[in-house]
Amino acid sequence: MLRLLLATNNPGKLHELVPLLGDVPLHIVTPHSLGLHLDVEETGTTYAENARLKAAAFAHASGLLTLADDSGLEVDALGGAPGIYSARYAGEAASDADRRAKLLHVLRQVPAPRRARFRCVIAIAQPGGAIDCFEGVCAGEIILEERGANGFGYDPVFYLPEHGCTMAELPSAVKNQMSHRARAAQAACLFLHKLAPHS
Repeated sequence: MLRLLLATNNPGKLHELVPLLGDVPLHIVTPHSLGLHLDVEETGTTYAENARLKAAAFAHASGLLTLADDSGLEVDALGGAPGIYSARYAGEAASDADRRAKLLHVLRQVPAPRRARFRCVIAIAQPGGAIDCFEGVCAGEIILEERGANGFGYDPVFYLPEHGCTMAELPSAVKNQMSHRARAAQAACLFLHKLAPHS
C-alpha cells in the first residue's frame, strides 16, 4: 500500500488529521515513525506557501507522498491578524495558553461580535513532482473567556454561533465535519482517492 507522510510533529494536528484521512487507501506514517527530524522554516507569506514549503521538504527528505498543512486564525478587528503568524503570535517559545492570553488582551476593548475565521491550507507533494493545495475556512467569533477542553490552539475562545459553543466544546466527531482543517481535508481526500490507485 502506498504510504502517505503527514509532515507535522504537532500532536494536536496529528490527532485531527489521522481520523480525517481514515478512509483514504493509504498507509499513514509520521516523521517520528520514520525517525525523520526536519525543521522547515516557514518563510512564506501565505498559508499555501508555508504548506508547500513543508510538503516539498518532507517529500524530498523521505521520498514519500507527503501532506502538510498551514493554518491560522484571522480576526477582522485586527485586520486579519494573527493570520499566518498564529503559532508565533506570542513569541517562538509561547504556549497555546500564552497565545490565547495575548489575543484576549488585545481584543478586550473590542465589542462583540468579534468576527473571525480559521483558515487551513493542505498541500500534497508528490516526490519530485507536483504540489496540490486545498483550502478550508470556518467562520466564527472570539469570546473573552475560555470554554471547553477539546481541541488545541485558539479553539477555547473561538465561538460558533450556529452551534452555541466554542470549537473546544464540540465533540470531535462534529468538529471533524465542519472545522477549517476538516473542510480542507475533505477536498484533499478526494484528490488522494484519485491518486492512490495510480501510484
